[in-house]
Amino acid sequence: MAFLVDVLGSPHLAAPVIHVAGTNGKTSTARMIDSLLRAFGLTTGLFTSPHLHSITERIHLAGEPISAERFVSAYDDIEPSLRWADERSKEADQPVASYFEALTTLAFAAFADAPVDVAVIEVGMGGRWDATNVAESAVAVVTQVAMDHMDYLGTDLAAIAAEKAGILSADSVAVLAAQHPTAQAVLDDQLATLGARALRQGADFELLDRSVAVGGQLITVRGTAGEYPPFLLPLHGPHQAANAAVALAAVEAFLGGGQTRLDPDSVAAGFAAATSPGRLEVVGRQPLVVVDAAHNPAGMGAAVSGFAEAFAVDEFTLLIGMLADKDVAGTLAAAGQPDRVIVTTAPSPRSVPAAELGAAAADQFGADRVEVIERLPDAWTAGREAAAATPNGALLVAGSVTLAAQARLLAGMSEA
Repeated sequence: MAFLVDVLGSPHLAAPVIHVAGTNGKTSTARMIDSLLRAFGLTTGLFTSPHLHSITERIHLAGEPISAERFVSAYDDIEPSLRWADERSKEADQPVASYFEALTTLAFAAFADAPVDVAVIEVGMGGRWDATNVAESAVAVVTQVAMDHMDYLGTDLAAIAAEKAGILSADSVAVLAAQHPTAQAVLDDQLATLGARALRQGADFELLDRSVAVGGQLITVRGTAGEYPPFLLPLHGPHQAANAAVALAAVEAFLGGGQTRLDPDSVAAGFAAATSPGRLEVVGRQPLVVVDAAHNPAGMGAAVSGFAEAFAVDEFTLLIGMLADKDVAGTLAAAGQPDRVIVTTAPSPRSVPAAELGAAAADQFGADRVEVIERLPDAWTAGREAAAATPNGALLVAGSVTLAAQARLLAGMSEA
């Protein structure tokens, strides 16, 4: 990556960067940071992954996905340099650029060309060796660290936290979400080694209050420089309220070094405009259908608790499909006690076969509550029918990003 961006004239240095790592909440937090910055009049670039429907969703300019035409134009601009860099790498018996490395390079180039005032960059996986880590961030955010991608990042929380800590630097302000003590200790050790400044959730900033409201929740946050009046966050779940506190602290750190209280009206406007498609997103009302991209135990636990709080239903059906490289047993165990479980094959070559996932679900929930339906469209229909059979029933679709994406399409939604 360092070679690629050097060949292209260092587009990653064209604008200051807020870098976001972590296991869960990265995308939502990055999107909230982006919305807040725009509320303060800044032109932003936002890079997130994965996408739900179109690769152009990964690169936002001034709050909107990059157009297909601009995406192609940006690729055409960098393609000769990518090809030249690949040839030099092969001559040195080194690997060529991966898909994600090329896409990250394209995002930096698009932001430099726009130009943007600030780039909000979400880590793809891990941190230390992630393609995005060529960025020299002004603010480095670490959301909740949990178990995921163990094949790549390590088999225990300390090892995974060490990879996330790789985005921290002596020259950036670290903004840390509340962490498990094991992860916190690793992050603190890295910060001490670097001599970096850190703002920690619970000590330097915190969520003071939250209550369910129409269309989301009303939250009160103590920022790094003072308390803010209650504002509406149009996202569901206590985890999103916690993410909002982290996002606000990151923007405080970027705009005023964490020393200056921001304009409350602009803060409220920024959060009011925040969106996070595929995260406890209502995609149907009759019956109620909610989609979440939760795909690991911590994510599923947050989705189910947020769903129960935001939507007071009498019964709910869980429609689930998962990928084979995830913690299937742990994710099922975190799903609470759904009244019915419909198991399907997630739309991905890496999916767990429905029959295999169904056996695991039967072990967890009891065979009488589990139905296996191979094809997602059929499972979708059965799930909606099950939800509609109860006057106050609902369907929750969760288990993978690809499942959430296809469920949105089946619900008639095509934009994210």
